[in-house]
Amino acid sequence: MARMRVEFRGGGSITIQLRPEPTPTIEALLTAVPFSSVANTWGDEVYFNAPFHVERERDARAEMEIGDVAFWPDGNAIAIFFGRTPASVDDKPRAYSPCNLIGILEGDISDLKRVKSGDSLEIAHAR
Repeated sequence: MARMRVEFRGGGSITIQLRPEPTPTIEALLTAVPFSSVANTWGDEVYFNAPFHVERERDARAEMEIGDVAFWPDGNAIAIFFGRTPASVDDKPRAYSPCNLIGILEGDISDLKRVKSGDSLEIAHAR
């Protein structure tokens, strides 16, 4: 299975295990890496612009689980969910609008809590 690594300017990083089935979003992501971006935060969500666009897929959803990573077609951004967002109605993360699921986080997500809006980041294939 393919994996991506996101390195944060402050020294933290995360690894994303991509969904095993091919989707237009995953194909676009795999073609685009490596790339740089800038982090934004929205509650317990880190999101960043991606250098591609794909339409909303059939299984797009707004309700997420902690650790989900998704592509937000409305903003051409990748969103990493690690807790409540301003759109949450309970303890689960909720996206602003439906997103295409990309994969899930592997390991410890504590580095995400230190990410600040404006932090630079690098996205590449995980080794």
